[in-house]
Amino acid sequence: MAGIEFEIMEHIGTISEGKSGWKKELNLVSWNGNDPKFDIRDWSPDYSKMGKGLTLSAEDLTALKNVLDKMEL
Repeated sequence: MAGIEFEIMEHIGTISEGKSGWKKELNLVSWNGNDPKFDIRDWSPDYSKMGKGLTLSAEDLTALKNVLDKMEL
């Protein structure tokens, strides 16, 4: 993704890993020098490439957690 700067501030957890070594992770990421947000996306093994993802504020993540807590799996 050209022109987008990012810094992974904290690795929170790995959700899954593909055969190619790419991992779907939940991280705290600062995009373009902005305040960090929670981020779910696929990352290459060396973090030089990324897939499309979902960026959430703390409030969004709390709301998502509440929805997931209500689910029966």
